[in-house]
Order: sequence, then structure tokens, then C-alpha cells
Amino acid sequence: MKELLYGAAYYDEYMPYDRVEQDMAMMEKAGMNVIRIAESTWSTWEKREGEFDFTSLHRMLDAAKRHHISVIVGTPTYAIPSWLADKADDMLALTHSGPGIYGHRQNMDITNPIYLQYAERMIRKLMEEVRDEPHVIGFQLDNETKAYDTCGPRAQEMFVESLKQKYPDLDAFNHAFGLDYWSNRVDDWAHFPDIRGTINGSLAAEYAAFSRGLVTDFLKWQAAIVAEYKRPDQFITQNFDYDWDARRGGLGLQPEVDQFAAAEAVTIAGCDIYHPNAQDLTGAEITVLGNISRGLKSDNYLVLETEAQGNLGWLPYPGQLRLCAYSHVANGANMVEYWHWHSIHNAIESYWKGVLSHDLQENETYRECAIVGNEWKRIGQHLVNLKKNNRVAIVADSRSNTGLIQFPMDTEDAHGYNRVLRWLADALYRLNVEFDVIPAQAEYLSRYEIVLLPALYSAKEEYLQALSDYVKDGGHLIATFKSAFANEQIKIYADRQPHILHEALGIHYDQFTFPKNVEVAFHEKSGAAREWMEMVFADTAEVWSHYTHPVWNRYAAVTYNEFGKGSAMYLAAMFEDEVLEEVLSAFLHEINFTEPHKISFSGVRYPLIVKQGVNAAGEQIVYVMNFSDEEQTLAIPVEAKELLQNQTIASGEQISIQPWDLKILLIS
Repeated sequence: MKELLYGAAYYDEYMPYDRVEQDMAMMEKAGMNVIRIAESTWSTWEKREGEFDFTSLHRMLDAAKRHHISVIVGTPTYAIPSWLADKADDMLALTHSGPGIYGHRQNMDITNPIYLQYAERMIRKLMEEVRDEPHVIGFQLDNETKAYDTCGPRAQEMFVESLKQKYPDLDAFNHAFGLDYWSNRVDDWAHFPDIRGTINGSLAAEYAAFSRGLVTDFLKWQAAIVAEYKRPDQFITQNFDYDWDARRGGLGLQPEVDQFAAAEAVTIAGCDIYHPNAQDLTGAEITVLGNISRGLKSDNYLVLETEAQGNLGWLPYPGQLRLCAYSHVANGANMVEYWHWHSIHNAIESYWKGVLSHDLQENETYRECAIVGNEWKRIGQHLVNLKKNNRVAIVADSRSNTGLIQFPMDTEDAHGYNRVLRWLADALYRLNVEFDVIPAQAEYLSRYEIVLLPALYSAKEEYLQALSDYVKDGGHLIATFKSAFANEQIKIYADRQPHILHEALGIHYDQFTFPKNVEVAFHEKSGAAREWMEMVFADTAEVWSHYTHPVWNRYAAVTYNEFGKGSAMYLAAMFEDEVLEEVLSAFLHEINFTEPHKISFSGVRYPLIVKQGVNAAGEQIVYVMNFSDEEQTLAIPVEAKELLQNQTIASGEQISIQPWDLKILLIS
């Protein structure tokens, strides 16, 4: 990117009156330089079958050009017109909940050939309209794409065909999935039962993986069409979104898309990152979700949607919108774009407010956007294309995510994969240990000094052996409970647990339970165990903490083991965040972890957050952000130029950072 992009999604067709010129002028005044359009408006462009009218599209394009605003065009395929829904009885997806009913978006069967035929025609018509516009800088494929739980006959036939290819021997298939249980054996491929009725978690997980593959194929199909029209200087992206389900642990890895695979369809990764604000703003979601996004292409990414005012209860305190915009960029984002510019006056998202409120006038949010936009015009050349060089990585795995949906840690609290992922990721965030997010693929391991496995429930033996070898060769591994338990079909391994990794970890266990009145203590910190606990025996490992309990106290909760040239820690239970932070800090100290390529801010923890990287000019950029409502102070360990105030800070100088504010240091 030549500059940071800053803007909002814009919908002329939703406006209560004509104000496109006024809106673009307001954006330009606020320093905004990009809009996203078109992803939701198929029925506007094609009101009736074959009758195309792109008047509104060109109004937006022309006004944006006059006000020096770039445009990202979305393919409008995720919300179909009502006339298209009537084209086939199976146009709307048949799901686990039954037949679809028209009205909601994302309700169609993405395998339906009639849908695909009309979607391709619309994409091509749209591309013909915008291909010659020089200020159209890129294209977004569809919107928050998923398979929408399609379980119709066509999708299930495709699923069976995929199984036939993987398992030519029907007996081998039955054995691999354990279908002798409850007489679920498939006697003939022609008699394959409806997947919606299965009680076999392995088979359900395989269908979930198949559905994720449908998303990958769909996005690659769209990308191929768009690529026929786009210029070499235009990008293709997708706004990958994240799991919202609080019962599965809240904002985290999306279970319905293999984003690492699907990102092969795009030239630059894009995402939606939403998060709480006001008293609940921590910045943790921006970091973990942004790190996943950066990991999809191992490069900078675009935030295609985040909130301005947002959902009810998300109205930010003064300063928070600006702080969050910088936090995205500090994480490696090259764009921050709000959903959306104006608050909508009707329909389901009427109370999901944009930059402007329903009166469409300047407000506090708009004025804070103007501060950001105009600051980026002044200093953005130093901030764009920030590259990270992290030595810590968290493995994020779709099959393990599905495995813990099929077999959750079933307590009263959140019990899914993202609960464990966020437990580790947020602790690293609070400790100011920057991390990447990587898939469960062996070729990534050697890039990192420390690799963390949050509940790697489902794993191939080859990958588990690669992890063991990684430790033996000098790597450092942190694994949690429910790791190395089941294979890629989430069929439980039938030998010592954790499978293969027990030697590197120096432990084993054969029992587990839900913790009740159990605590885990480490150093001076102690807190309740929750969600899950394994009864771990230390074989060669050193026990760092036993459970505090009159019965379970003979079992280890935290262990540390040296293996070959490396070391491995095991967390046998989930426990309080403060205890986890102490355990992780001790592990970092034990292995003498340092990052010589980064400026050391020893002992600085949340609410002061430090993020670092190198820009295209080879300058080190350090963000120091205050995620609290109290003034914070710290000493700067090197001489630096502070970009926002254009001041020089001497080495060792003590600086103050106001509530919800930040400093940006440039170190030549």
C-alpha cells in the first residue's frame, strides 16, 4: 500500500434522501480516503430479472472521484433478490433447522447451479461497470461468506462423493469413523443416511470440514471471475469474520470457514473485527483477531469492518475510537473501515449505528474520525506496511474447533475452543508478548522460538510428531488440556494421553473431570480452576503446581519438562488469568526468552500495551497505548521521535500517557 486507508462502508441506496455529494464532502473533510460499496445491493442493481440499473452505483463512484476517495467494490452475492429465491425449490438452503424461508441474508444454497449462474451474471455485469474506474482499488468477494449449514440433497451427494474418493474401501470408512457404534454402519454408499440425523461426532465433524471446503471453492470461483476483469494494481479481498458465540468462548476463530485455506482465493486478507467499548474495552479482540487475519497471508491485512458507534451498548468513550484505529494499524492492518457511514433508518440493523447518527449530522464520533483521518494524512507514511517479526506463535485449528463443538467442556460457563484460545492469547496480550497465529502445519514451526497449543483436540499423528521433534530440536512448547487427544476424524487415540506428545511433555493422564472447589496456585497467585481438569502424573516433568484440593492434590496442574534441546509446559486445567500470567512469565524467564530485534519494555503490562514493527523505510515503530481511564507513566529505554507530537524523547525519559491515548515512537 502507498498509504493507510481510512473510511467506511457506504450505501447511497439506503439513504432517506439524496445526499451523496454532502456525504463525500464530509468524508474528505474528515481525512477519509476509501469507501466500500455494493456488497448488499443485488436487488438494487437488478430489480427484476435481467433488468439492470447501475445509476446509484455510478452516483457513488462519481462523487467519490470528485472528493479523492478510493473505492472497494463488493460482489453483491450474499443477499439474493426475492425473484431469484423463486427460481428453484432448493434455492434456499435446507439446514439442520429445516427449510430456509426468504427474508434474511445468507440464506441460499451456495452449491445451487441456478444461484451460481445468476451470481456469475451479476458479478460480470458489475465488473463491466467498474473496470475502467481508476479510483476503484480493489474488490471484496461476497461478504462474510459461509456455507450457511446447507444440508440439501445436492450438498449431501457431494459429501458422499468426497468420502468415496478418500475411502475407496467402505469397510475402511466404517472403521475410520467408528460406525459400528449403535449399528450406524453404512452398508452401501447408495444407502448413506441423512447427515442431519447422525449421532457420530466424527462424521458430523467431517461434514463440517466438507462445508468449510465449499466456502473455499466458492471464493476461489468468484476470485477467478473477478480476476478476468481486474487490473494488476487492484487487489482481491474478503471480509473474513469471527465467531460470536459466547457459549463457545466469544470472539475467536470462525468454525464455519477454514480461513487459512480460503485466503488462497485473495491477494490480501481482509476481516471484520468487532469488540466491546466503553468500560469493557481492552483491545484484546483487536489483537487476537487481527493476528489471525495477519496470519492468513503472513502479511498486512485490511480491516473491512469495525464499529464506529456500533451495536447498542458499544458507544465508545472519547478517545477510544482513535485508540482502536491505531491499535489495528499497530497490529499490521493497512486499512480501518467502519461499518458503516450512516445509521440506517429501517430494517434489522436500525440500531447498529454508523459514524453518523440517524440525523446524519456531524457528531462526536465523526469529529474523532476526523482527528484520526487527518493525523494519518500527516504521519501515515511512517505507519503503513508495518512488518512484524514475532518469535511466539499460537496454533489455531479448525478441526479442533469443530471437535470441541461436538464434545464441549459442558459446564455452566463458556466451553468451546475459543475459550481456551482466548485464555492464552489474552494473557500474552496483557504481558505484552506479541504473537502470530499459525495453522497446524509443520512447516511453520521452525520460524518460532515458542509455540502454544490451545486445546489442539484434533491432530494428525504426523503433526504431533513434528511438534515433538520441534521441542527435541530446541523449540519451546506450551500445550493445554484437551490437546493431542483425537485424530483428524476426532476419533480418540487408543493409547497413552497426550498422544505422542506425552514424551516431550514428560507427563501422562487417563482421567479427567470438571473442577469443583479446586484451586491452582503459583508463586503468590491463586485462583479457582474452571471448565476442565486432567489428573496428570509427572513422569520426567517437574511439577510447578499441584491442584489445591483435599483429594485431587496429588495430581499436577502445571508441569515443565526439558526434552532434547528444548522444553515443554503443560497446563492440565483452565484457571484464573492472574495465575496464568505468572505461569507464562515464569516460563519465559526459565527459557531466557528475549527478542533482541525489539525494544525491551521490561515489566510493562496491561493496561499499557506495546506493539512494535518495522516500516518500509527500515524504521522501528513502537506504539505505546493506554487502555484505561487513568493516566499511565513509563520510561522510554531509547532515544526516539514521538510522531503524534513531533517531539524528541531522550533515552530513559519518563513520559505520561493520558487515558485512552497513545504515543508512537520512531526509532531510526
